[in-house]
Amino acid sequence: MPLSLSILDQSTIGTGRGPADAIQNTLAMAKLADEWGYARYWLAEHHNSESHAGSAPEMLVAAIAATTRRIRIGTAGVMLPHYSSLKVAEQFRVAEAIAPGRIDLGLGRAPGSDGRTAFALNPRANQAADEFPAQLRDLLGWLGDGLVENHPFRMVRASPQVETRPQVWILGSSDYGAQVAGYFGLPYAFAHFISDTGSEHAMQVYHETFRPQPDQAGRLAAPHGALAVFALTADTEAEAWRIFQSRALSRLMRDKGQYIALPSIEEAEAYPYSAHDLAHIERMKAKALVGAPEQVKAKLEALAAAHNVQEIAVLTACHNPAHRQRSYQLLAEVFGLTPSLDAAA
Repeated sequence: MPLSLSILDQSTIGTGRGPADAIQNTLAMAKLADEWGYARYWLAEHHNSESHAGSAPEMLVAAIAATTRRIRIGTAGVMLPHYSSLKVAEQFRVAEAIAPGRIDLGLGRAPGSDGRTAFALNPRANQAADEFPAQLRDLLGWLGDGLVENHPFRMVRASPQVETRPQVWILGSSDYGAQVAGYFGLPYAFAHFISDTGSEHAMQVYHETFRPQPDQAGRLAAPHGALAVFALTADTEAEAWRIFQSRALSRLMRDKGQYIALPSIEEAEAYPYSAHDLAHIERMKAKALVGAPEQVKAKLEALAAAHNVQEIAVLTACHNPAHRQRSYQLLAEVFGLTPSLDAAA
């Protein structure tokens, strides 16, 4: 079975450009992804961030759903502990009304922000993460499963009452999300771009704990895994590594606890790196999914095989939007994705 290729977009803010530019770049990229044959377009959630503008992925899902034709659109993800399960269910029922059968609802448990912001979003933030499984149960109930018999809000209906329902995914970067996804019989995506530590083990845990639920709407008869990874390509290997310098400096600063806007290539080239910094970047490059198109394709296929997953969602952050678009276009070509009929016309 060929590897399915999707896109993960954080609406990354570049130096010299504002958050509104990042959102507009996301909308433009989604239209191209639809034309080029990508399977899904997922939007991330970050709050109080100088690096990412995507604080409300459900809004972007609706906007992209209304301006695309075939690609699935979803979140990677909605950080459920911040919100009411009923409200999330209603948001994604509306999205299904906009694009029936094309909506993914990826759910995460991590805050996607700093601790103070988590409490600003939900004053019960210190307890909410522990309630994630119960929240998920309620959300699935309002999406169509029905609430448990003694639920205090059993008579409350999530509206609009549409015929289709979103595909719910569990997202994570540890064994916890893998076990939740396995227990509920849902697809699971591991955030490899955040940390590759324990990624193969987490996917193994998912397969081992998976409970088949083929008779339950929205559940699976067999496990279905995906990896969300950072990858970058260009017309030549040298050009790909030149563009990667922005990502390398951004990641270096993040590892130092500094979350900055994505620097330009020129800013990265001019940065006064210490010997320790350079050694850190070399270790980063040794594992990076960067290179010419055929090289990146081989790396992605090997990674998918090692994790026993059927899908890869690619995150590509570039200071120049044209570099990002070209990277995704080259990946679509090298993987033989099928362009939409609209694009060919």
